[in-house]
Amino acid sequence: VQLQASGGGLVQAGGSLRLSCAVSGRTSSSSRMGWFRQAPGKEREVVSCISSTTGSKYYADSVKGRFTISSDNAKNAVTVYLQMNNLKPEDTAVYYCAYRPGARYNKEEYYRTWGQGTQVTVSS
Repeated sequence: VQLQASGGGLVQAGGSLRLSCAVSGRTSSSSRMGWFRQAPGKEREVVSCISSTTGSKYYADSVKGRFTISSDNAKNAVTVYLQMNNLKPEDTAVYYCAYRPGARYNKEEYYRTWGQGTQVTVSS
């Protein structure tokens, strides 16, 4: 499985961005995709996750009500999105998408396949 993240950029506070993660390769029939972020000088943290079969979603408290995760599970062409609205300067980070087989778990340690990251910068 390979992941390609895109959609980052520079935006003013209050603005919006949509991140995309294109998934290629053979994925498990049941899997979970996650978005994580790492700000300068901080540890990487989970932002949001979604399961391919149940559709169950998780959001970190810091993004609830502002970010929305979704997936487009077309045959042989899975894409996971992160719609980010009302962005704040504290959302500035490199955002990574990640994949794991199985529909559970949100912690970084359970994810073994990672995309290359896309920079999101929110100016005040």
